[in-house]
Amino acid sequence: MRRRQFITLLGGAAAWPLAARAQQPERTRRIGVLIQVAEGDPQARIEVAAFLRGLQELGWSEGRNLRVDTRWGGGDADRIRKYAAELVALAPEVVLALGGTVAGALQQASGTVPIVFVNVTDPVSRGYVASLAQPVGNATGFTSFEFGMGGKWLEVLKEIAPRVTRAAVLRDPAITAGIGYLAAIHALAPSIGVQVVPVDVRTTSDIERAVAAFARTPMGGLVVTAAPAAIVHREAIITLAARHRLPAIYPYRFFVTSGGLISYGLDNIEQYRLAAGYVDRILKGEKPADLPIQAPTKYELVINLKTAKALGLDVPATVLALADEVIE
Repeated sequence: MRRRQFITLLGGAAAWPLAARAQQPERTRRIGVLIQVAEGDPQARIEVAAFLRGLQELGWSEGRNLRVDTRWGGGDADRIRKYAAELVALAPEVVLALGGTVAGALQQASGTVPIVFVNVTDPVSRGYVASLAQPVGNATGFTSFEFGMGGKWLEVLKEIAPRVTRAAVLRDPAITAGIGYLAAIHALAPSIGVQVVPVDVRTTSDIERAVAAFARTPMGGLVVTAAPAAIVHREAIITLAARHRLPAIYPYRFFVTSGGLISYGLDNIEQYRLAAGYVDRILKGEKPADLPIQAPTKYELVINLKTAKALGLDVPATVLALADEVIE
């Protein structure tokens, strides 16, 4: 009995280190999230939640094996640069960048910290990556629109509001996307009988003055491009379009759910789910340089019939048939 007891105790002792190792908590990995808009922005919160949910589906959970440091830029370039440097100083293993301005600020802060960006137009010409297939540097991610989308926005606006002969294009001239969208719109405009009026998007007061001046002449409409400032000031832009009875097309669905007339753009929530996959791969050892830039595979057309009715528009059946979603 004593010999048997000794062997049992010895076997149990040999298992102790294995049991102790099994019970040790997982190593916590650190990532950063830098967001272009203000913390109170409801759409950005939905997008961040989609990203975190995507990570959770891949086995990453805050408080268990993941620490997430989040900063909100509030649409202010100086603040974004400050928070980019602050996040880099925390030595994260990867940073999610929500928007092109944010991606640029992070690359200025560090050329080595891995970056996954979302909703960036033409990252090659902006210098964030060497090419779409081979990013080369420390950044990779997901593009939003090609410049040619500007022409499509004008075309859809003309289809839903055929009487429009003047279009104010709200864009940011300080970024390549603002220049590219406007060029595509200018190229199409003569063929459909539309005069183009560029409107620089900066502050709410600037937008209010420009739109009010534009609306003094009839037959006008708005093309709102995917400029960061347009997203920040979207509620003001939607209100101005309603006040001045201007048909307007927007780049994202969330403009239309907030009262805008029509949007044509990507499913940006899907981009955040995909971004979680890239972050997961980087945490597991892959490099941004080896992860190709991905472009949207589907665009969605969303129409707000209540807004159309308020503007006195009879939406053509051909447009309704093409819509992915109709808000009534």
